[in-house]
Amino acid sequence: MDQVIAWLVNHDVGLARVSATLAIVVATAVGVVALNRLLRRLSGRIESRLHVPYEHMLTTTRFVTGCLWFIAVLLVLDVWGIGFGGVWTFLASAIAVIGVGFLAVWTIVSNATAGLFIALWRPFQLGQTVEILPEALKGRVIDRNMMFTILREEGGGMLHVPNNLFFQRVFRVTDSGRQTMFESLESERSGATRP
Repeated sequence: MDQVIAWLVNHDVGLARVSATLAIVVATAVGVVALNRLLRRLSGRIESRLHVPYEHMLTTTRFVTGCLWFIAVLLVLDVWGIGFGGVWTFLASAIAVIGVGFLAVWTIVSNATAGLFIALWRPFQLGQTVEILPEALKGRVIDRNMMFTILREEGGGMLHVPNNLFFQRVFRVTDSGRQTMFESLESERSGATRP
């Protein structure tokens, strides 16, 4: 402990900076936990009333959590004397480096783009069973992020399928019993036209 204190004194790090940093991190962690609980309660109400898929509520929760942590990082950097201008300069430089190295990371970009299109077009939803042909990879969709769609096999194993594979292969979706909005409207319409 004496070595840590000596290092802090040698590098002119005051107790105020360290305590402010800890306070920001703890407050953000508590805020994220409280916000996640609130969003879970609200998502149940919104999901049942508006028929919003759970995937959208999960994506919204992850986005809000990420924004809170990003704001916390900016506040911590400000406490340590790194202004927002320096952060933006760093981010612009990082984006330039990523742009130059774009060809080297085409798989990552391909999976992220495919993940975005899967989120927009929703060819399958959480809970549905997906089979990728001709490899016969089959499982129930339990999670999806920007890189992978995670399938749980019948035996309990987990398959992490790269998102771009869904644009390169034929896949079969087995209905989970839930109706889409179009199917429910179609069944209501056909029920109303019958004598």
